[in-house]
Amino acid sequence: MKLSKHYDFLKDVLVLAFTTFGGPQVHLAMFINRLVHKKKYLTEEELLEIQALCSFLPGPSSTQTLIAVGYKLGGPNLAYLTLFLWIAPAVTIMTMAAFGMTYLENREIVRFIQPIGIAFIIHSGILLGKLVLKNTSNYVLMVLVAAFAFYFQSPWVCPIALIVSGTVTSFNYKDHPRQNKHRMIIPWANFNLFWGFLVFLALLGHFTDSMPLLLFENFYRNGSLVFGGGQVLAPMLFTEFVEFKELIRSDDFLTGMALSQALPGPVFAFTSYLGTLAMKGHGIGEQLLGSAVGAAGIFLPGTFLIFFVYRIWGQLKQFRAIRASLDGINSASVGLTLGAAVSFLEPILVQKDWLGIGTILVTLLIIRFTKIPSFYIFLGGLAIGLIVYL
Repeated sequence: MKLSKHYDFLKDVLVLAFTTFGGPQVHLAMFINRLVHKKKYLTEEELLEIQALCSFLPGPSSTQTLIAVGYKLGGPNLAYLTLFLWIAPAVTIMTMAAFGMTYLENREIVRFIQPIGIAFIIHSGILLGKLVLKNTSNYVLMVLVAAFAFYFQSPWVCPIALIVSGTVTSFNYKDHPRQNKHRMIIPWANFNLFWGFLVFLALLGHFTDSMPLLLFENFYRNGSLVFGGGQVLAPMLFTEFVEFKELIRSDDFLTGMALSQALPGPVFAFTSYLGTLAMKGHGIGEQLLGSAVGAAGIFLPGTFLIFFVYRIWGQLKQFRAIRASLDGINSASVGLTLGAAVSFLEPILVQKDWLGIGTILVTLLIIRFTKIPSFYIFLGGLAIGLIVYL
């Protein structure tokens, strides 16, 4: 299919890459606004189905969602271009940030970024809830998942919550009409690429001292196992890079993590920052290689998986229980968003950080009553930090 036919879609992906802040919970609301309501590339139901599917998979769910939309519209070539355009701005900025890290003395300039991000998470949870919460059982599941996510903060919370919630609503399969069933044909190539790379890199990492290869193995392994987005990935990488291997200073890691939350695009681009810093002292060329390895390692496993799963998704939907499970998965997604928001809010409330609380409330009012793009809201928060703390 000719690329020119998908030029508009790729432009929209690039716009999203520069303007979509706040992590996967906020990304979905912005995807719905631009890809569904404004451009009508697909229906709201189709996008929510894709998002629910990606929530089940390890890796960067926002990235996988966009890749799946690109695949739906134009096949593998458009999907790969979608991936590149979506991650390129964030990867570039995080790489530049790593190069300039030694010159940043005052970390307070990002003081307002996290409260603004929390406000966007709350707002996206409200928007998503309006779309997917249809009955009392959906609201009950949402509350239970939110409490579970808040009290048991573990990488396994996300898959457990999604599987249990989906299973609960799958028993309502009789509410969905029957479809003619066809014999399932499963193309295993991309799944074999996924696990084959994982095993090969694990073996290679055991027999090599090459830092780029070791970094690639590390990021690919983490991208293959992490559920729940950047808030789960960050502590896993902190343990490995800061506490265990001591490749990166603690304050450098935390500053990069805060910056990744403040930037548009995928939060997983944080690995480019880590890859660059891990190669510090090896020359600019090696640091750029570290950045590329960080991006490739973290995004490849999720790409292999979504290529595999999306190709069989149409076949899986012929089963009524699968379609019914989407109600529970979507309810759990709202609950996970609410749980994340409460987790971020707790230290601000406990410490009685009135400036942070005020920033959240003001941001919510701005989002609710104005049409100021999110990019300018985050930029304004950064500008205020620069004025107050420099």
